[in-house]
Amino acid sequence: MTDTLTLGFALHDAARLMRKRFEQRARHVGLTRSQWQVLAMLSTNEGIHQKGLADLLELESITLVRLLDKMAERGLIERRRHPTDRRLSLLFLTTQAHPLLELMRGMGQLTRQEATNGFSEEESQLLLKMMKRVRSNLIDACSLPIDEEERLHG
Repeated sequence: MTDTLTLGFALHDAARLMRKRFEQRARHVGLTRSQWQVLAMLSTNEGIHQKGLADLLELESITLVRLLDKMAERGLIERRRHPTDRRLSLLFLTTQAHPLLELMRGMGQLTRQEATNGFSEEESQLLLKMMKRVRSNLIDACSLPIDEEERLHG
């Protein structure tokens, strides 16, 4: 790479390539990346309503509804009525989804191994620790306003 490689570009490109490699592995399963993301997020948030899941995935509600409809048709998720609010549906994985989740986790592990090929265990742990810190810093920064000077000269 050239001297113009910035942290933002390096992170974006590495993430893009990891997604590409994962998708190469996952192609035979017949799920889109978006559907994989729904399964992964729902696996740790079962019983959430559609709006909450859309917020977690940073998707528009209408986009998520289409994904959920296709996944429900395939028998991977089910919608259940909220016990006290009939306007809400709660989302759950079906038993059919769990083997796919295990498959997905295995493919993810292989992809991460490829990405960190040649790293020592200490280097892998340091990278993860640093990425968590970058993420935390950016979460904190996003809660702060941009000051006027930065807007004018940014």
